[in-house]
Amino acid sequence: MSDERAANSPGEQERLRSIQRSVDGFTVQVIENLPVAAHWNCLELGAGAGSIAYWLAERCPAGRVVAADIDTRFLDAGRAPNLEVREADVTGDDFAPGRFDLVHARYLFCHLPARDELIARAAGWLAPGGWLVVEEPYHLPADTSPFPPVRRLMAAYQQKYRERGADMTWARGVPALLSRSGLTDVGFTGNLGCMGGLGKDRWGPLIAQAGPSLVADGLVTEADLAAFAGLLRDPSFVDIPQVTISAWGRAD
Repeated sequence: MSDERAANSPGEQERLRSIQRSVDGFTVQVIENLPVAAHWNCLELGAGAGSIAYWLAERCPAGRVVAADIDTRFLDAGRAPNLEVREADVTGDDFAPGRFDLVHARYLFCHLPARDELIARAAGWLAPGGWLVVEEPYHLPADTSPFPPVRRLMAAYQQKYRERGADMTWARGVPALLSRSGLTDVGFTGNLGCMGGLGKDRWGPLIAQAGPSLVADGLVTEADLAAFAGLLRDPSFVDIPQVTISAWGRAD
């Protein structure tokens, strides 16, 4: 599925909201561990359905939050007086250097072929003392899942993204990349991603959206999709397909 088709899919908003339900708590904890101040100017790249941008607008009431995304349909500029919604493509649009106290992106750069260069560019948008926070998925090998439907679906999903120039293991090098981009006080942590269990599954909406394309390309079958849906209905099913790696660094 191309990025454009994914954005136009009727399930896109639910997919974004399922991500928010699953990982917002972790993201907020990461950012709160920084010396966040009420006057901070923040840039949320790939703002999606807006939850982190809205939270930042509340957290930094004396500052300003720019919520940037190539698709702004699900963003509400009226949520806060200090919130600006901007339609922007991070691969082509640029922001003023030295402007932001915080630049945050989640599940964005790994999809972009020029991801290393874009990280360096984002570091240049920081004001002195500002922080860049990058959160990306690190997919575990598909064939290590104990569940055959998951093995087949994740292998197909990873192949599809590789063909589109994405790298679902790139996150491992992000801390070093932040250091090479001139940032200091680099730190990192991780959050296990869960399929099934714990009431926080986000993979149902994702596979529901991507599944028809995977079937059309012959990467999985309808029976695989049905088997996976059955696993999600099983209260005893739990699998860990990925780790979200969050890394941060400060501009001097």
